[in-house]
Amino acid sequence: MSKLDGNERWKSKMLLTEHQEQFEARKEQKPAQRQTEDERFLVRDYIVLPHMLTIADNSQRGNQSTANPLRSLIDIFLQTLMNRISGEMQSIVRELTRRNIRVSQDEHVDDIYYYQVRCRGFVEKVGYTREVMRSEIRVKMKKLTEEILRPIFVQKE
Repeated sequence: MSKLDGNERWKSKMLLTEHQEQFEARKEQKPAQRQTEDERFLVRDYIVLPHMLTIADNSQRGNQSTANPLRSLIDIFLQTLMNRISGEMQSIVRELTRRNIRVSQDEHVDDIYYYQVRCRGFVEKVGYTREVMRSEIRVKMKKLTEEILRPIFVQKE
């Protein structure tokens, strides 16, 4: 038996029509969903691409100080790679903004990078180990290199 039993004020429940309509409208809305697999890939790329840009920039700076005869060719390739990475980063940021997803770095503990992902009211903590980041960077770097060099190899055949 609850405290409200026996209290005559609670026997008749009055509900305004506008409140009833709001309640029904809220029930008809589909519930908020967690991240989809596609959105997880967007977040992963959003996290990996800045590291790739840093690696390419450091390589370009290191290339400037060498006496390599192919220095200018390597420099042009690295600049093209950095431009491609920057363009991809911009498109991912636009897509994340459109989908109302926010990613922020949370902490770095024992070679694990933690990020906080806010998506449709849900807050999720995502962690990437250093090895996972390296393998993702390697795969993505290979893919971008093939995309850049494909027109050169297609012309020769």
